[in-house]
Amino acid sequence: MKIDSPRFGTLEIAPEKVIEFPNGLLGFEDARRFSLFHPEGARVSYYILQSIDDPLLAFNIADPALFGFDYEISLSDAEAASVDLTDSDDAVVMVILAKGEMQPDLRANFTAPLVLNLRSRKALQHVFSRLNYQVTLKASQP
Repeated sequence: MKIDSPRFGTLEIAPEKVIEFPNGLLGFEDARRFSLFHPEGARVSYYILQSIDDPLLAFNIADPALFGFDYEISLSDAEAASVDLTDSDDAVVMVILAKGEMQPDLRANFTAPLVLNLRSRKALQHVFSRLNYQVTLKASQP
């Protein structure tokens, strides 16, 4: 399938490369199908999570270990079932990076990490209600 992203141009996405978020993302519940890739010529420290349902929607995401952050996430049975997760070795945790309108620095959202099941290609956003932790990444860093 092809999508026309204003940010990345025309993207060819193989159906077996689609990642499904059965419940969408917080604030973007209708965007459920995404493609994950590295932008051309970019450092490999972050990925692009491009919505297939809404070509205007794309997120920079990264491994939280890049920021020295290590998660121990306990999913509920319902959360694990929603992404067909039966083996924790199939799971990868990523965080969404964002920047404010007038700020060049990226911020990593550690309170709502993404949990991707690499085997089923399904994912969810796990929201911590009591975690209030944010790291700022200077624009000059990867």
